[in-house]
Amino acid sequence: MISRVVTLLIAAVAGVVYGVVGTVSQASTIWGLPVGVVLGIIGAGALVLAIRLLADRWAALAAGVGLTAAVVVFSGVGPGGSVIAPSDSPYALVWAFACPLLAGVIVAWPHLETLLDTRMPENNEHVPQG
Repeated sequence: MISRVVTLLIAAVAGVVYGVVGTVSQASTIWGLPVGVVLGIIGAGALVLAIRLLADRWAALAAGVGLTAAVVVFSGVGPGGSVIAPSDSPYALVWAFACPLLAGVIVAWPHLETLLDTRMPENNEHVPQG
């Protein structure tokens, strides 16, 4: 039980870290190319996918919630009036919508074992003869 809680907390903290770093760097461009938002989405997706593959669906959900919470908190207006990810920026909008969408798809994706279940039936009645 303790290891389960620790796993969920670590996944959520990793999601928050990726969310903060991605939100801060989403506006970065190199020669006009949106490198920040592209690398942020790839990194966030890789994080949630790795956690889903190595742990389970609930840990991936914790990472996705942490990621989304960080994006929401750091996309708002700060106490001094500064905005890290302005709502009129197309990169900020893509980042804000891609994170929860990507995390939701990865968490909701079915297990490959159930999709690729090719085991033989228990009894031989259903096996075609001939």
